[in-house]
Amino acid sequence: MPAAKLDRTQAGRPLPDVTVRDPDGEELALDSLSGSPVLVNLWATWCAPCVKELPTLQAIANRADVGVAVVTISQDIGEASAVQEFLDQRSLVQLPAWIDAQGELPAKYGAQALPMTVLYDAQGKEVWRYLGDRDWSSEESLKLLSEAVLSPQG
Repeated sequence: MPAAKLDRTQAGRPLPDVTVRDPDGEELALDSLSGSPVLVNLWATWCAPCVKELPTLQAIANRADVGVAVVTISQDIGEASAVQEFLDQRSLVQLPAWIDAQGELPAKYGAQALPMTVLYDAQGKEVWRYLGDRDWSSEESLKLLSEAVLSPQG
């Protein structure tokens, strides 16, 4: 697994034109998320570093002062309800159980490994992406997240 790193080379790219689903069949078009800053996290139940960082994603999802919505998207293939059960068993109730059942996002992002987290500003433009797991509730992470809120308009 490559070392965790911050990557700004894709800054300015728009939210991908990909639709994910939850276990109830509700759909979310990712490109509809522009309007406020959003952190998109690709993860899987079988990925130990992903599971390790999920509680820190929940910690910031609960904080209004962060100003960034958290959207977690499972890369698990199979029964969608298993992802919801996985989150429920770990009391990760603030994290949505969106599933990329077609596996489109790793290809769109060029992701070689999980977890991968991408920050978008309110215009739906990529600010940076982070490869590998991270404590998203740390002071350093909160500073990185504030870049989406502080990014220039338009």
